[in-house]
Amino acid sequence: MSRRVVRQSKFRHVFGQAAKADQSYEDIRVSKVTWDSSFCAVNPKFLAIIVEAGGGGAFIVLPLAKTGRVDKNYPLVTGHTAPVLDIDWCPHNDNVIASASDDTTIMVWQIPDYTPVRNITEPVITLEGHSKRVGILSWHPTARNVLLSAGGDNVIIIWNVGTGEVLLSLDDLHPDVIHSVCWNSNGSLIATTCKDKTLRIIDPRKGQVVANNFEEPVALQEMDTSNGVLLPFYDPDSSIVYLCGKGDSSIRYFEITEEAPYVHYLNTFSSKEPQRGVGFMPKRGLDVSKCEIARFYKLHERKCEPIIMTVPRKSDLFQDDLYPDTPGPEPALEADEWLAGQDAEPVLISLKDGYVPPKHRELRVTKRNILDVRPPAGPRRSQSASDAPLAQHTLETILEEIKALRERVQAQEQRITALENMLCELVDGTD
Repeated sequence: MSRRVVRQSKFRHVFGQAAKADQSYEDIRVSKVTWDSSFCAVNPKFLAIIVEAGGGGAFIVLPLAKTGRVDKNYPLVTGHTAPVLDIDWCPHNDNVIASASDDTTIMVWQIPDYTPVRNITEPVITLEGHSKRVGILSWHPTARNVLLSAGGDNVIIIWNVGTGEVLLSLDDLHPDVIHSVCWNSNGSLIATTCKDKTLRIIDPRKGQVVANNFEEPVALQEMDTSNGVLLPFYDPDSSIVYLCGKGDSSIRYFEITEEAPYVHYLNTFSSKEPQRGVGFMPKRGLDVSKCEIARFYKLHERKCEPIIMTVPRKSDLFQDDLYPDTPGPEPALEADEWLAGQDAEPVLISLKDGYVPPKHRELRVTKRNILDVRPPAGPRRSQSASDAPLAQHTLETILEEIKALRERVQAQEQRITALENMLCELVDGTD
């Protein structure tokens, strides 16, 4: 008798489990706009979800710990004049998020660590360069303040968010609508898919396609007959790819190896409700004490539910084999260095002692004026001219917050007084 050899893998028994009900985010009006993005972005500090909004586009940003029912008046991030189509957190600053909209603009926002008392309406910077809707955003994995956008005009623009400048514009490489874009690990290349059914590998600094029209796939995996869009999420630390079908109710996951047959089916997480979108937590935001190797944030019609992927282990000790050093929040390059041709691998961190997000770091935008070439006049001041408007803006914001809070307190005091008077009248009436 021949005995079947079982492939050895530490990820063979990975299983998915929905978080408890009290760990979900309830009463969120998830956007109903027809678009193929994930509608959700998450990092170790915040959860962001594109929501329904009248008179423009909006998304909500919640601290991860703010689970349960979300107040219907919870402040939103607003400013776009048409629906928001995509959002993406900056990998090098957990308080900075970019949003793309049907109004052809990209906005970059600074999210405070405290809960704002009203909608956030002023972006740090607005990027304008596309002639049609902008539906795809992706931050550079290693260079500071470098953001990629792709629009319905079939153009890819790479921006320096720190100055508001266009670094590169790739406007003649795609004959039709761009469906998706992603960077490689060090940000030297991008991969795109297009409506013309062609996968392209592009060197953005050369403005050239360096590979496409791959003749034969190394592996072909039949999925199902569903016509929903598949959202792929790849974890390079474990070599696992997760496929989340939009409108589907399952997450399939596969291990990728360097030897044939290359793709190995692991398992499927299934639930009853279809997913409207999915967010994927960076590795540094996971609970390593519970052998958690991935966490998704599944969007329902009116809630967001965490889905946790775990490798079963008996030991409570840190599992080195599950958690190699992983990309941290520090950039390896500046935008100008990357544009000049430098490449660098991500700056890695260890998760052995857990990950603590760094303190709030403010995104500073300095717009360059090419007409102003005069040398600085007069003695050096303690505060630069470029910092003065920023300081004034910050001061005004704080004063406005204080004023709004004071008005809210006064209103509550008036309400308390009115209720106390009603209580006295009821007590007097019973006497």
